[in-house]
Amino acid sequence: MGMVTFVDETTSGERRDALGLDVAEERLALRELIRRRVLEEVVDSQDATPAYERAIEAFGRNGFLVLVGDRQIEELDQQLELGSATEVTFLKLVPLVGG
Repeated sequence: MGMVTFVDETTSGERRDALGLDVAEERLALRELIRRRVLEEVVDSQDATPAYERAIEAFGRNGFLVLVGDRQIEELDQQLELGSATEVTFLKLVPLVGG
């Protein structure tokens, strides 16, 4: 079992720790990791599915990048190697003004 620590960051350098999540698996697809994070953060379970769908859609349109350690994960179905203390950064991309 390992601990995944989520970090939210913006391109302006703002950084905050989001939460930690115990994960029993050594490998997990990014899609599943996002689903578990949403389930942990959403208070009302009825809101979890729409929140998950919005997160997946945002990833697909480059609303945010996901970094595991210093490696960018580009595919939702990419398997992530999860160690005893893995840091996963969600880097929110801010569109340029006028662009």
